[in-house]
Amino acid sequence: MSPDQLSHVPANRCQWCSTDPVYQAYHDTEWGVPEYDAQRLFEKLLLDGFQAGLSWITILKKRDRYREVYRGFDPVFMANQTDEELLDLLEDTGIIRNRLKVKGARTNAQAWLRLSEQEDPGKWLWQFVGGQPLINHFTSISQVPVKTAEAEAMSKALKKAGFTFVGPTICYAFMQATGMVMDHTTDCFRYPALCGK
Repeated sequence: MSPDQLSHVPANRCQWCSTDPVYQAYHDTEWGVPEYDAQRLFEKLLLDGFQAGLSWITILKKRDRYREVYRGFDPVFMANQTDEELLDLLEDTGIIRNRLKVKGARTNAQAWLRLSEQEDPGKWLWQFVGGQPLINHFTSISQVPVKTAEAEAMSKALKKAGFTFVGPTICYAFMQATGMVMDHTTDCFRYPALCGK
């Protein structure tokens, strides 16, 4: 959706979306939209890991800085960061200064590169939903699960592949964000377009 189109949309959004314009723009243009690009999936997977224990809006507002320090979430750059460079990141107020998460980002970049040597990581991630979005028809936010069998399977496979900060709850949030599952509720203005109606 273009900004012009969004200026004419009704304010009927999913109940989790606040009045923050950054959050609304994310909800309206990104969340639940199928993402197949491997590089974008890598970024979103890491961002969801950074969210652990925090609110998504906190991460969303730091996303631009993350893109700067990680050079557009370049997995090769991230995988080769030195311990000293990681310590420098812990001084950067523009990101989440959590030692385990900073170290985990490097670990995940290394795991991503290993996975990429064997197969297309984008297709590999989409396999957990059969290669196409799972369309839900929830009428209320209370019906939306925090994890599913598909998220459990993805979490288990990611951990086996050497990833960290990929528990089933994080994996389900990732699946929602990337449109692997469509969890806009039926009263949301984005629901008809994203469920194919």
